[in-house]
Amino acid sequence: MPRTKGDHEARRRDVSEAVWHVMAARGFTGLTLRAVAAQLDATTGLLTHYFPTKRALVEYALNLLERRTLTRTRRDSGEGTAALRDALLDMLPLTAETTDINRIWVSSWDAALSDPDLSSDYARKYAASRDRLSERVAADQALGVLPPGDPAKVAAGLQAFVLGLVVQALFAPAAFPPQRQVQLVDDHLATLTGGRTGGHR
Repeated sequence: MPRTKGDHEARRRDVSEAVWHVMAARGFTGLTLRAVAAQLDATTGLLTHYFPTKRALVEYALNLLERRTLTRTRRDSGEGTAALRDALLDMLPLTAETTDINRIWVSSWDAALSDPDLSSDYARKYAASRDRLSERVAADQALGVLPPGDPAKVAAGLQAFVLGLVVQALFAPAAFPPQRQVQLVDDHLATLTGGRTGGHR
């Protein structure tokens, strides 16, 4: 019996879940056709239908990671610094899900740095993240809860702060448990606002 489109889409979903489980368990460096095949209880020959090369698997995995990152449930506390705080907390490994996502992102940096095309794509992703933060910063400046200045510069500093905190929390989770990560974000925002109020929690 010929396979239907529904069968094909179901198999793609199965493959996606297998790729995700491998990345979450082994990090990006552990992502291989053999590992994905074992997760699926299938042969590597079956997977070559979807991924004829390791590069194709890597590209697919990164697209899957980006989709998972962008579509997961996020905090929504309204406007003011509460909204900016939400955006920062959403980047941190505060739950099992966000820990997995961050582990995979960080473990993928090596592959991205060694591939010019992937490096350009990552630069685009981080620039887009800065742009979103910059919009929130500008909104807070308009409300008077952040001092005036270049929103893009503030956003770059916030992104650098959060990415640094992500790395520390992944490598030293006992030293940087979720509650400490949240407190560090709150302390950083308090420094930026300089005692201004308006919309923060």
